[in-house]
Amino acid sequence: DPLHEELEAAGCVYQERLGWERPGWFTKHGPVHVKAYDWYGAYGNLRHTEHGYKERLNLDYTFDHPEIHENIRAECLSTRTAAGLFNMSYFGKFYLTGPDARKACDWIFTNKMNAAPGATIYTCMLNKNAGIEADLTVSVIDSGAGGSADPSFQGDGYYIAAAGGAAFQNLAHIQTVVQDAGFNVDISDRSRDMGMLSIQGPKSRDILSRLTDAPLDNESFPFSTNRMIEVAGHKVRALRVSFVGELGWELHIPSESCVPVYRALMEAGAEDGLVNAGYRAIDSLSIEKGYPHWHQEVRMDDSPLEAGLLFTCKLKTDTDFLGRTALEEKRKLGARKKKVCFTVDDNVCLLGLEAILRNGEYVGHIRRADHAFLLEQEVAYGYVMNNGEKITQDWLKSGEYEIESKGKIYPATLHLKSPFDATNKRIQGNYEEPTQESLISMERARASAI
Repeated sequence: DPLHEELEAAGCVYQERLGWERPGWFTKHGPVHVKAYDWYGAYGNLRHTEHGYKERLNLDYTFDHPEIHENIRAECLSTRTAAGLFNMSYFGKFYLTGPDARKACDWIFTNKMNAAPGATIYTCMLNKNAGIEADLTVSVIDSGAGGSADPSFQGDGYYIAAAGGAAFQNLAHIQTVVQDAGFNVDISDRSRDMGMLSIQGPKSRDILSRLTDAPLDNESFPFSTNRMIEVAGHKVRALRVSFVGELGWELHIPSESCVPVYRALMEAGAEDGLVNAGYRAIDSLSIEKGYPHWHQEVRMDDSPLEAGLLFTCKLKTDTDFLGRTALEEKRKLGARKKKVCFTVDDNVCLLGLEAILRNGEYVGHIRRADHAFLLEQEVAYGYVMNNGEKITQDWLKSGEYEIESKGKIYPATLHLKSPFDATNKRIQGNYEEPTQESLISMERARASAI
């Protein structure tokens, strides 16, 4: 990670995902440096006697709300009311270019790829059984100057940003499909050559505009678009997207430019309350908004029909894609399971795998859950079933729901849309003033953070 030392000095406590490090959360009591691996004293190495970093990690290892709950609250509410800066450099960053690039993308990705350069498209990849192999963004790009963020190529070009925990699986799937179909394309993995910073929140446009001459208004730089811009004198590829449900941009940055861009952003955002934020905050913010994690809410054994992702599928066109035949068959039969959202008002920590009860009978289990700090509720997503029968809106709405957690039953409220900003006003930059309650909660969290 090109920003490891910089964020470690800022108090970052890292997580590990499939060999990649990523920020978990930030401590308020100064950095604890990551020590070299001691091999448990084997092979002539001295075994560490003090594990300050391990002690920080242990603060998050619990089946209840962790000791760092207020740290996460402060990062989440700062993002919702001002701005948060997320280091997402562990993402996979792939280019698919060449003579058959357009045909390959039409076949690999479920969404419409017939967009002009500058479009960024949220899409799924399916297997032949219509199972979801990935959900990710694909940006249509022009040939550039030859850098890691703006490569030079012949033919059509697409930039694929894949969540780091599944990036190698995503790349393997793309390579396999391309090989099986015989497409004439080039697939380039530039994951190690670039970092990625995501600035999100109501103040993100104000902060970023201090460092670039590029216009950032909705008309000049609308949601789901991308372009090369200069930030603090460094060329980056900016994507106007969000994984937390806020106005914001992902900045895909050549590795050598990551530290100066990060420092410039933090300096420019100081007056607006910009904070470092980690993946524990992303987990909370994303589930509050209703954005799924692949491997939790969506997996290879779920279809877009069941997962509520049919809007990513070009079923109204004549363009074929991998898994379309199986998906259309499933659509004719109707969904036999359905992903739904629940909120719980009781003071309970939901983790996933809890039982879902409808009218007192088991109908499924929770896939993912977390505390939503602006809603101040537990939010959980899971799949429900109706004894093999088709799931209908009437059947969903007519039930009384409960969630079982650690032997206790808690009343739950079903939501067929996200309980947070269902009309997507915030990602367009349309904000109301933050409530006094949320500002007080944020300040209390900052004071209580460890």
